[in-house]
Amino acid sequence: MSKALVIMGVSGSGKSTLGQALADALGWRFIEGDTLHPPSNIAKMAAGTPLTDADRQPFLENVARSIVVLPEGVVVSCSALKRAYRDLIRSIAGDVTFVLPMLTREQLQFRMAQRANHFMPAALLESQLQTLELPGADEDAVQIDGTLSVEAQVNRVLTNSALNLPKSSIGGNPG
Repeated sequence: MSKALVIMGVSGSGKSTLGQALADALGWRFIEGDTLHPPSNIAKMAAGTPLTDADRQPFLENVARSIVVLPEGVVVSCSALKRAYRDLIRSIAGDVTFVLPMLTREQLQFRMAQRANHFMPAALLESQLQTLELPGADEDAVQIDGTLSVEAQVNRVLTNSALNLPKSSIGGNPG
């Protein structure tokens, strides 16, 4: 039974909004993945430089460790763009379910243009889209329509039988 959800995807996909809403609905803790980046990663992204796999390693380890220390249930936002990144998180944290809100390039660009005071520039969206590897059929992951309302996205996640969420946790206020 999954006790951790990682809301994955490129910048602008709504990871933080959906993650907080799911945590509220489940009565779990939400961790904003951006807070788990080393300062050097934030500076690099803010300067418009894509992160390398080596740059991402400590961030992904921080994500996984944050799951391990909260075994009662946690939702974390993390791009988790490559299968190898998700595998690293699972190798440390164990049973993790990934949720990917799906949007078009144009929808993502629009969302990123609307954000104020975020370190991630819209110029890095293309590199993220090129890096994104959709979860395989053998991964514990679900893709949802990221254009739905947050409440509808939460409901889709909570009612997806493939996620194997604890039924006693479901039923909080999803909106």
